[in-house]
Order: sequence, then structure tokens, then C-alpha cells
Amino acid sequence: MKPTDFAAHLTAFLTNYLAGQRNLSPNTIKSYRDTFVLFLRYCRDKRNWYPESIMLKKIDQALLLSFLEYLEKERQSSFRTRNQRLAAFHSFFRYLQIEAPECMMQYQQILAIPFQRIERPALQYLAPDDLAAILALPDMTSRLGKRDAVLLSLLYDSGARVQELIDLCVQDIRLEAPAYVRLTGKGRKTRLVPLMQAMVQLISGYLHEHKLLAPESGHRPLFTNRFGRKLSRSGVRYILLKYVEQARANVPGLNSPISPHSLRHTKAMHLLETGNPLVVIRDFLGHVDISTTEVYARANMDMKRKALEKSHSLTHEGALPTTPLWLKDGKLLQWLQEL
Repeated sequence: MKPTDFAAHLTAFLTNYLAGQRNLSPNTIKSYRDTFVLFLRYCRDKRNWYPESIMLKKIDQALLLSFLEYLEKERQSSFRTRNQRLAAFHSFFRYLQIEAPECMMQYQQILAIPFQRIERPALQYLAPDDLAAILALPDMTSRLGKRDAVLLSLLYDSGARVQELIDLCVQDIRLEAPAYVRLTGKGRKTRLVPLMQAMVQLISGYLHEHKLLAPESGHRPLFTNRFGRKLSRSGVRYILLKYVEQARANVPGLNSPISPHSLRHTKAMHLLETGNPLVVIRDFLGHVDISTTEVYARANMDMKRKALEKSHSLTHEGALPTTPLWLKDGKLLQWLQEL
């Protein structure tokens, strides 16, 4: 059977375009793939269309709106998940505008489907004392305790995303001056994050104990589970929450939800509070656009309070005239009254 135009373009999109031209991460490509799997199942179960019979001309705005409604009502998908699914279709039909432009109007109608507006939750980050209470809990006399101490300390100190942390290999760590960790983030972009001396000593002891200093160990994962396999995202989350629960017994301020990404937010806020410019924080975190980094400035209540106190003091030190200038202008006052 000859493949349909939809099958041919979707195959090229997932296997060549996303990885080869967009340079997207494997996780993002898998997310896009899962979106189209759900779509094909919807077409089969709700429309009686089998994958081998679906043509591009059948996929219009009405069909995708119906699919999105199905995700929300029947699958109980959140607005965030619904937007992720729609983003995959937007990417695919932007690709089709170049590869198969004969249905441009149909594609642009699909691209006009808006994302759902989502209220951004407040940033979850830790105060220095709360962070210190968590990082002090791993048992440094046990092998797994030392691993946990290095993992959590590096997660905070580097501001790494969880996926960046679990993808680290031994060769991504440089302990000689200048010491740094090489992180590979979204879009497979790499950045070098400097390591402070205390972190260097912690990692050095960890590598020595786990016999990872030999040259042939360069490609081995930096962090593994008890079975010697690379840690998963859920594994890192489990490790963090285990110590968070222990710390909550003695630290009453640890009531808000905490995730591994909270340590990234915490590092960003601490960098901001110590006077680092947003541009430096943007590069440290690997943000593409500084507008993403500005969310930390908007969330920092202490900095807002200090700015208000500064402006308040200016108004009480004679910086502003006590009598509005327009009241001293007789002609202007007369004109306003006649108006």
C-alpha cells in the first residue's frame, strides 16, 4: 500500500526535521510522537478513520478543535497538557507550510487555534536556612548518602534542570582550575557552569569513592541508582522529597510544595538577591530569552519592598514639590476652570 501524504510528512517531521534541523531533545520528540499517537487513536475510535487512510486534507481546524475538546473532557487533560499537544500540531503545520504549501490556508487556520491562558503559579523557592537544613541531612558515612549529598548540592549549585543533571557523564565534570560542569539543556545547547571550591572537593571525593577517576570512566553516568543504572527524573524527585520530609519535622517553614526544579528557582533567586544582573543569571540558567529570567525579579518580594521603601523615602526628602506646579500657574488654573 502506498503511504499517504500525512504518513510521509509525519515520518519526516518526527525522524528528520525535529532532530536534524530543530535539534530538539529526545524527550521533546517523544512528547510530539505521543501527541500524534493520541490523535490517531482519536481518529480511529471517534471517527472510524484508520491511520493508513488519513490524508492531510482531512485534518482541518474543526477536527483539531474536536480533538482538543476530547482531551479536556474525556481524558481530563489539564490546560497545560492541552497546550503541549497543540504546540506539537503548530510545529507540524509550520513545517508543512514549507514542505507542502498547496494547502496553506488550511494550515494557517490550524495555526490560528489559540493556546489556553494559564495562570502562572507562584515560584517555589527556598530560604537559605531551609536549603541548608535539607542539604545537611544526607548520611555522609554511607555510600548512598554521599551520592545524595553530591547530587542535591550540584543540583542547587549549578542551577541545572533535572534532565540536565541525570544526563551528566563523568567527562562533563572538570575539577582542575577553572573547574566547571558542562550541562546540555533544551535544544541540545551546552553551557559551562563554574564550580566553587567546596563543590569541587565534594565531587572529587565522590568520584574517588565510586572509582570514576580513570579515563575509561568518562562516558559513565555521574549519578546512578543502587542497580548501577542512570537515575531517572522520578528517582531524583524521590531522593529530594525524602530529605524534605525529614527536614519538615524541624523546619516549620517547609510547608509549600517542593520539587527538584525548586532548587533551580532557589539558585536563581539567591543570585538575584546577591546583586547579579539578570543577563548573568540568564546565561547561568541557560535561558534563551531574558524575559524568562525576569520572572525571578517580579517574584522577589524583598526587592520589591526595598524599591518601595527607597521611593517612599525620596518623596519625604523634598525630592517632590509640596505644592503641585500647576496650582502656581494662574493662567493654567484659570483655563482649567473655564474648561
